[in-house]
Amino acid sequence: MDFSPNPDQAQRTEHLERFARDFAATHRQPQGFNRTGWDQLAAMGLAGLPVPPDHGGTGLDALQTIQSFEAVARQIPDLGLLFSLAAHLFACVVPVWRGGSDAQKARWLEPMATGQMIAANAISETDSGSDVFAMRTSAVRDGDDYVLNGTKRFITNAPVADVLVAYARTDPKSSFFGISCFVIPTATPGLTIAAEDTKAGLTSSPWGSVMFDDCRVAQAQRLGPEGAGATLFHESMVWERCCLFSIYLGAMERVLDMCLDHARTRKQFDRHIGANQAISDRLVNMRLRIETSRLLLYKAAWLYDQRKPCEQEVALSKICISESAVQIGLDAVQIFGGEAMTADHPVNRFLNDVMPARVFSGSSEMQREIVARAMKLR
Repeated sequence: MDFSPNPDQAQRTEHLERFARDFAATHRQPQGFNRTGWDQLAAMGLAGLPVPPDHGGTGLDALQTIQSFEAVARQIPDLGLLFSLAAHLFACVVPVWRGGSDAQKARWLEPMATGQMIAANAISETDSGSDVFAMRTSAVRDGDDYVLNGTKRFITNAPVADVLVAYARTDPKSSFFGISCFVIPTATPGLTIAAEDTKAGLTSSPWGSVMFDDCRVAQAQRLGPEGAGATLFHESMVWERCCLFSIYLGAMERVLDMCLDHARTRKQFDRHIGANQAISDRLVNMRLRIETSRLLLYKAAWLYDQRKPCEQEVALSKICISESAVQIGLDAVQIFGGEAMTADHPVNRFLNDVMPARVFSGSSEMQREIVARAMKLR
């Protein structure tokens, strides 16, 4: 395995980092969704990195996609905006790219891959989170249409979305093959979106509830054959659990740099605090967690690109990155002390932004179940 970027990727990374530094200098941490920032990130190609160029993307593989998002997150502290963009790409654009017909790609893929159209992945429900097959939202066939009824919760991008990639049960007697996937404009009659309560972290990434009340959707809006929803969702989750977490990898690197600068300049008892073993040990452990996370993530992406089994490696990388990010946030608080307790301090924002990482896209507990199955313990 060689994770070294090729000349094109090295040039792309350098270009993205320059852009991201300028972006961070001109965009203060917003309280809400930053549509101007979204458009600028999308103009850099970040909304469609792995999508083929003839559909509005860049055509990168998984490893190159990870390296691109990591480069941007090293400079941009607004993890909410980056999270919204990554959720749009990996949970919505990928299913249309991988499962859409030529006609569906012609209608939906390019505006989604270029970021002109914002998408939301409507799958989670009040009683259906980790157990996705417990969903109750139904899609009943009626001639050439489906009629959808049900409610989705905690849907990233829902309040600002132009289109949903939504999952519903088309066969109540089946589990894996009983779910289908649909592309649904948010202006469709019978579809209502309401904002959820304010989040503690990732505050610039909006989320909401989606209600279907006899919402009529044409058969032509179904991605793949009936019952293929679980397969499409699984494929998108491989991309999301792998590639989305590269934003946390870049953010951890940024926080470590902040902590190193602070440890070298902050003095207590007439010496820099970095000279204290209690502080230096935390910084070394930060570096260890980042390097371990990067190796696991890059290996998972490399295996996917080589068309090799990678589910266990993706799960391991997701566990390592999400739990390392939280620990790095806690260590950074100890290094900065009371200063980090102010609401607008970057360490405070980072810690709040990384806390959900252990829950979304499959909790750490669910990832350990995946690994346990791979180890033939289940």
